[in-house]
Amino acid sequence: MIPARGVDGARVALLGLGRSGLAAARSLRAGGADPLCWDDNPDARTRAEAEGFACTDLRRDGAFDEVAFLLLSPGIPHLYPAPNPVVTAALAAGVPVDNDIGLFFRSFATADWDGFDTTPRIVAVTGSNGKSTTSALIHHILTCAHRPAQLAGNIGRGVLDIEPAVDGEVVVLELSSYQTELARALTPDIAVFTNLSPDHLDRHGGMGGYFAAKRRLFSEGGPDRAVIGVDEPEGRFLAGQMAEGPADDRVIRVSVAGKLTGPGWSVVARKGFLVEMRKGRQAASIDLRPITGLPGVHNHQNACCAYATCRALGLAPRVIEAGFRSYPGLPHRSQIVAQAGGVLYVNDSKATNVDSAAKALSAFPNIRWICGGLEKEGGLAGLAAATGSVLKAYVIGREAAGFAVQLNVPTEICGTMDEAVARAMSEAAPGDTVLLAPAAASFDQYDNFEQRGDDFTARVRQRLDR
Repeated sequence: MIPARGVDGARVALLGLGRSGLAAARSLRAGGADPLCWDDNPDARTRAEAEGFACTDLRRDGAFDEVAFLLLSPGIPHLYPAPNPVVTAALAAGVPVDNDIGLFFRSFATADWDGFDTTPRIVAVTGSNGKSTTSALIHHILTCAHRPAQLAGNIGRGVLDIEPAVDGEVVVLELSSYQTELARALTPDIAVFTNLSPDHLDRHGGMGGYFAAKRRLFSEGGPDRAVIGVDEPEGRFLAGQMAEGPADDRVIRVSVAGKLTGPGWSVVARKGFLVEMRKGRQAASIDLRPITGLPGVHNHQNACCAYATCRALGLAPRVIEAGFRSYPGLPHRSQIVAQAGGVLYVNDSKATNVDSAAKALSAFPNIRWICGGLEKEGGLAGLAAATGSVLKAYVIGREAAGFAVQLNVPTEICGTMDEAVARAMSEAAPGDTVLLAPAAASFDQYDNFEQRGDDFTARVRQRLDR
């Protein structure tokens, strides 16, 4: 656990008692603060009280008297589409609002570091798609290279739940826009921006607000190095803002869409080959095609971002390549769950939006595509150009019929995962891929995308075992 710093004797209000909220409460208590906790869910309050935390209704009059600041869990809106009433009350009382990410960055460094040979470093990864894989891949490469490392944030452990840093350690954080938009302190040593596509637009008041939330990691934090995907206009704009000129190697540009020119530092993947360029010359090259844990162009972009980050941390190309080859992949992200009778079965339940689903569809041939769920804002038009390899779509979800009519491929309305898996497997031939890439949220039928992916995997394996 990371004890909170600068809070000794302070009263700190805390709204939201999920994983990150409880970790924050423990951190505050360890730092000498008096946390005043609240969650609308009585079960969450019961769990907090079982750990000895005082729960007080932050909606009552006078709740923010003598409170130093409000710590807000990431899922709770503070501005759009409408601020939570507790946030409104805090701001009306002049009480600052922060989150666990801000508290972490204020608390991570300690006096113990003065005795370290190598100062610990923080890598923070954000973007619309690929940030989980990129974060996990960086952590995996560091571990394989015998560098002390921890993985936290939007993946794995909460940021305040990790262990205090040891000499030379690297902490890799996956940060969502919900986390970067509010943190009052953001000071990573290396910041990574994978890509940008429409998502969470209601929460951010539109695409501009969404990009602004991601951009704060760079503009507020002033990282020593910035790894930036430049295949979208926003990425190119961000890279231009961070660089002093074309040759500024504090910015490493990443692309899978085309060749990057100029005297700067870049990492590009084309036709399955990753190429590092520095000062106009090729510095290294890796063949990504045989690496099973990183299939498809979208994973090649993740590999480029991870490669650039690890190079900035001083790792040699051959060490990074060895990490690539042993990387097993993340569950629910282009995860190969079975291969039988010449048919490949892939779980990409994390493909919850159009852009991530399109990338999954581009990674495999002869696809029997299981899709559908709670459709997100913007519709499915963006999938049209990515369905060239789709033989047939098997649509699930409560609104399967409405989802199916938007697709430009042969479709069958299945409704449930069980029926979709059964139909896809019965029609699959050698050389086909049965792919779950929903292009939708899971909440109409499942608690989360992990549960949806686990259901797909279980039903595939049950039928193969018959």
